[in-house]
Amino acid sequence: MIEIKEVLAAKTKAEICNNILRALPNWFGVEESIVDYVSGVENKPFYGLFNGDNPVGFVSVLVHNPFTAEIYVMGILEAYHGQGLGKKIVATCEDYCRLHSMEFLTVKTLDASRESAHYARTRKFYESVGFKPLEVFKTLWDEANPCLFMVKTVTL
Repeated sequence: MIEIKEVLAAKTKAEICNNILRALPNWFGVEESIVDYVSGVENKPFYGLFNGDNPVGFVSVLVHNPFTAEIYVMGILEAYHGQGLGKKIVATCEDYCRLHSMEFLTVKTLDASRESAHYARTRKFYESVGFKPLEVFKTLWDEANPCLFMVKTVTL
């Protein structure tokens, strides 16, 4: 049975993030981004998906202000896709928002203007859990990777 557990130790967060992202090259193939995420998760709320003692996924939350948090980075090993774990980990983010009286949860992902079957699945997933596309930032990451900014309202 897969369990979601909060991870507090910075080194453990970084290790889980590094291992999972490197196992997902179709989504996380840019070394500089992986390194940034690995160091970035150390001081942010972090929840792991565990199959026994083995991490199989995670999410890290970035708090922007008293009203809004963002899914900073999330990854689930491909062998565990399609089992409802993404929905459960997003629900954990929503619970975090509710606990802190935050109204909005956001996420950034690759826009459809750059073709990618893997990111098409990602956008479909986010839409299935209630995220709505809000704006495209064509150069936030770089011109080859337009950023789709999505948001959902968290019921308090």
